[in-house]
Amino acid sequence: MSRTVRWGILSTAVIAREAVIPAMLKEPYCKNIAIDAIASRDLEKAQAVANEAGIPRAYGSYEQLLADAEIDAVYIPLPNHMHVPYAIQALEAGKHVLCEKPIGLSVAEAEQLVEASRRHPQLKLMEAFMYRHHPQWKWARQVIDDGKIGELRTVHSFFSYYDEGPEGILHHPEWGGGGLMDIGCYPISLSRFLFQDEPQRVVGILEEDPRYHVDRLTSGIMDFACGTATFTCATQLSDYQRIIAFGTKGRLEIEIPFNAPTDRPCRATLEVDQEIKNLEFDICDQYGIQAHLFSRAILDDTPVPTPIEDAVANMRVIEAVVRSGKSQGWEQVS
Repeated sequence: MSRTVRWGILSTAVIAREAVIPAMLKEPYCKNIAIDAIASRDLEKAQAVANEAGIPRAYGSYEQLLADAEIDAVYIPLPNHMHVPYAIQALEAGKHVLCEKPIGLSVAEAEQLVEASRRHPQLKLMEAFMYRHHPQWKWARQVIDDGKIGELRTVHSFFSYYDEGPEGILHHPEWGGGGLMDIGCYPISLSRFLFQDEPQRVVGILEEDPRYHVDRLTSGIMDFACGTATFTCATQLSDYQRIIAFGTKGRLEIEIPFNAPTDRPCRATLEVDQEIKNLEFDICDQYGIQAHLFSRAILDDTPVPTPIEDAVANMRVIEAVVRSGKSQGWEQVS
């Protein structure tokens, strides 16, 4: 293989057009990346995006792109219910796979993908939780590992936006819609990342939108062996996101934890023994970093930054929160 990974984009979804493709084409992330093809079920849409982004080939079906022998890896930003089926098809076609979160609709479905990946051990597979690759989270992880805030005891996360439009994935339960799957998966993933552990049990409250029958306001508590994590996610509240992690000696706070801006520095606060420090991180693009790191893993044949088993573990917690919403009690994370 050349020292460039030849990518195909499996969809003209908004996140692909507006975030991921532009990031992959930026310096310095593009040094080992070439986007050679894009596919849509509407050929005209694929051609329009290809022309705008300078992508050489456009296909009118996802299967045509997967059959392209010159494509090494695919990025999958399809609707949630299509993640696992097309990720498996991509692996069977000999492509490395970077798939948007959440990895699938259930633990059982996610485990099917893991089994498929084991049949193709030479191929890389990763869930695209882009936030984990931002320098602010590398910093936060190091602060906790170094014991600067003492023992981590609790994490509080909030993530919301406002969307009542019927179009798109969000308001279609059969497509894996709802706030928990769309953005609640972030604070769950984040809490597991910071504790470096899995919660033993969870409790959740889900408020359903009566029109679309998906959750629009969800709050949860995760019980870890050494502490707790709480979160709220909402799709019909004002735009906001924040995370605070408290330890026995101090706290850290990330101003924009998930949708880190690409046009201004990200900011964080560290308080230790009542001394407060405000930090800024250099402007970067976490989508570009993610694509670069995944491409490096392909070229160097090294492990991907986040193993696919992490995606299954995150789905286990999501399912437990949903079960708790129905049972109105604590549920074990099995």
